[in-house]
Amino acid sequence: MTDLNSSTLSNANDNVVIPPYDRDETLSGVVHFGLGGFSRAHLAMYLDRALSAGGERGWGVCGVGLMPGDARMRDVLAAQDRLYTLVTRSPDGATDARVIGSVAEYLYAPDSPEAVIEKLASPEVRIVSLTVTEAGYGVDDVTGRFDLDRAGARSDAVAGAVPTTVWGFLVAGLARRRERGIPPFTVLSCDNIQGNGAVAREALVGFARVAAPGLADWIATEVAFPNSMVDRITPATTSADIDAVEEITGLRDAWPVCAEEFAQWVIEDRFPAGRPALETVGAQFVADVAPYEKMKLRLLNASHQAMSYLGLLAGFTYVHDVVDDPDFAAFLGAYMREEAEPTLDPVPGIDLAAYRAQLLARFSNRAIQDTLARQVVDGSDRIPKFLVPVIEDRLATGGSLARCALVLAAWQACLARGAEDERQRLITHDIRLPLLEAAAVADEADPGAFLTHVPTLGVDDPRLREAYLAARALLSERGPRGAAIALT
Repeated sequence: MTDLNSSTLSNANDNVVIPPYDRDETLSGVVHFGLGGFSRAHLAMYLDRALSAGGERGWGVCGVGLMPGDARMRDVLAAQDRLYTLVTRSPDGATDARVIGSVAEYLYAPDSPEAVIEKLASPEVRIVSLTVTEAGYGVDDVTGRFDLDRAGARSDAVAGAVPTTVWGFLVAGLARRRERGIPPFTVLSCDNIQGNGAVAREALVGFARVAAPGLADWIATEVAFPNSMVDRITPATTSADIDAVEEITGLRDAWPVCAEEFAQWVIEDRFPAGRPALETVGAQFVADVAPYEKMKLRLLNASHQAMSYLGLLAGFTYVHDVVDDPDFAAFLGAYMREEAEPTLDPVPGIDLAAYRAQLLARFSNRAIQDTLARQVVDGSDRIPKFLVPVIEDRLATGGSLARCALVLAAWQACLARGAEDERQRLITHDIRLPLLEAAAVADEADPGAFLTHVPTLGVDDPRLREAYLAARALLSERGPRGAAIALT
């Protein structure tokens, strides 16, 4: 067995693409919080492409880990000289392997918070990007305002506190840059949130108004927060993936990333401190990201919610299992065509019918092995951001929302099963799981109570209640398959 590192790159199989650039000359122009599987399959991949194409050496990435689980990433990347393997898999089973070299540094914040702050204050850093999950922004879905407790940032807001959250570190880094007369960096959210730049701005300015009031207005006026839309299905790495990657590449990588072949990145072109020429390697810079992100969130991300709860109730494990089943595939297609697509704005350069067909093909990719369990993590944050906007627009126009309502009913049924018997729990990871299961139990005694007991839904309309009760009854009477067939 040959472990992956700088000295063993030459031993890689001939089918593996390795970095052609001098990594010792690569500087960290980007600091990224949350260097997990997705960002390594997306952001770091695009930067690696740009560097490989002869782009400026100042656009490497410094990853920053905040969570206890990130200590393993620190250790793996250190042992591998910050190299890792990205393997992409197409629906026909073909694979492509590339060793990514764009990670110039990795800092585990608990080891040295000061090192992270100094890195943020460095003049070479011009972009700070984020994948901190939908739940990490601490912005209330109903009020649109930042909540210290929801973000877990109250201790960071105390004068003199050592930062532990992304918001604490960003404010500390920006404060130091201002003191030194260094222009601010651009904050680029790469999370699946509509208007993610605006949400990041609300979170950072909201935190600063409590933690550093004298800095808040400066951040609000001087820091750029471009919106972006990111897309690449990237399941969690398994032990089988690690073995498969070694067979493909000839090198043992302790934490590779496996993703689908498709990748998309649409970015609002607003970078006063400068940016890499990512448009030369497949990214798209536009004046307005909104039409693209609405399309992606309501068709791709909401479709994952639409299929997952029904799929779990039907006994499926993987995304491709659901889409390979004609009954559930027909329901999913009907949701996209009849309820989601009518709420979209025109999307420049996109044929929506072709995009829907492409999504179904991507979902059916058996090589990805994407689990339904992954799709329902933190559903209390995902459903309000992906599905509820479709519901609100359908209510505004008087359109049918029967399929959206069935998704909510299936969510409730999954939660109720876990509340009744934890051994039968289908949803295991949600920051509000006890509250959600209590709401599901309340709905058993008082059908419709679920809609008002889940605070993140934020929709109080008798038409939704009527549709939900009808969907709930349909699911109870006919089961997940019968309900899907009835609403195709």
